[in-house]
Amino acid sequence: MTKLTLLVIFCLSLTAWTLDVSRFEYVDISEHDIKELFVTYITHVAPIRLAPTMDRYNLFKSKVLRIINHNRNPSKTYTQTITKFTGLSLKEMEGIAIMAPQNCSATNGISATSDLRDLPVYFDWRQLGVVSKVKDQGNCGSCWTFSTTGAVEANWAIVKGTKSPLLAEQQLVDCAGDFNNFGCNGGLPSQAFEYIRYAGGLQSEDTYPYKAKDGKCVFNSSKTVVNVPYGSGNITSGDEKALLQALFTHGPVSIAFEVTDDFENYSGGVYVGTTCHKDTQHVNHAVLAVGFGYDAKNNLDYWIVKNSWGTTWGEEGYFRIQRGTNMCGLAVCASYPQIRQPKQSAFLA
Repeated sequence: MTKLTLLVIFCLSLTAWTLDVSRFEYVDISEHDIKELFVTYITHVAPIRLAPTMDRYNLFKSKVLRIINHNRNPSKTYTQTITKFTGLSLKEMEGIAIMAPQNCSATNGISATSDLRDLPVYFDWRQLGVVSKVKDQGNCGSCWTFSTTGAVEANWAIVKGTKSPLLAEQQLVDCAGDFNNFGCNGGLPSQAFEYIRYAGGLQSEDTYPYKAKDGKCVFNSSKTVVNVPYGSGNITSGDEKALLQALFTHGPVSIAFEVTDDFENYSGGVYVGTTCHKDTQHVNHAVLAVGFGYDAKNNLDYWIVKNSWGTTWGEEGYFRIQRGTNMCGLAVCASYPQIRQPKQSAFLA
C-alpha cells in the first residue's frame, strides 16, 4: 500500500494556555489511533461539551477518514486537517461557527466600470497594514458582525489614513435587530452597515466588549469611534468583476457564502467546493475578502479571505477560495461600508 501520511495538529487557544496536541504520521491509521484522537478531541478541543457516544465517535471517525482520503488525492487543490469543528455536524455548527441559511436578496447595485486587465496578478490589503487582526467569534453565529467590523476597520484606515480601533461586534449582535439581523442566529453585513449609518456609529470593543451571546442593547452614542455615513455599497449580485474592482480600488469587501461539510477542516491551499450552492438562498457564513491572487500550480485564480474562527484555523485564520466561478455563492451578496460619499456610477478613487 502506498505510504499515507496524515499530519494532524490540534491547536486550541484557551483562556490561559494553548493546547498543542502533537503530530501523528501513519502508514495506516488504526481503530485504536482514531479512538485516541477522539478522546483528545472530546476532552480538549471540541468547542462545546460533547458526550462520547458511539454516534459521536462514528461521525468523528468518518470525518478523519475523509480527511485522509482527501489529502492523498493529488487532484485536490487544498488540504484538510482535524479542527475544533471536526466532531460536529453541519447542523450543530449553526449558531456556533456559521449562521442559519440567510436569504440574501439579489442586489442590483454597483457593477464593474473599467477594464480589469491592468490589475495586478496578486494584491493583498494586509501588506498595506490596514487589515485588523483575526478574531474569534466563539460559540455564536455572529460571523456577519465580524465581517462587518473587519470591513469598517479596514476601510476606515484607508479613508482616514489612520488605524481604526477594534470595533464592537457585540453592539451589532445586541442592537442591529431592526435591520433584519438576528444576533447569534445570523445577519448580513450590508444590513449591518445600514444599522451603523442610522445609529450614528460603532463603539470600540473596549467600551462594548464581546460576549459571544445575545444580549440587551446598551449602545451609548457618546462612545462611538467610527461611522459609516453613506451606508452600504452593494455590489451587483454574482458580479465577481465588480467585486474584484471594488476590492482593489476601494478596500476589503464583506462577502457571504455557503459552508458545507468539506470546508470546516480546511488547512491550506485554494478551496474548491463540490457540493455547495451558488444562489442567494443558502449563504450561511460571512467573511471578509482582503485580496486576490493566482495559483500557478493548479491554474486557479483565488480570493484571499479573512475568517473569524481564530488564528489556529486555516492559513493563520485566513483561507483562499477559487475566484471567477462564484464559488459557493461568494459573490451573491457582497458589500462594503461607504465611509466617504460615493461617486455616481463609479468606484471611489
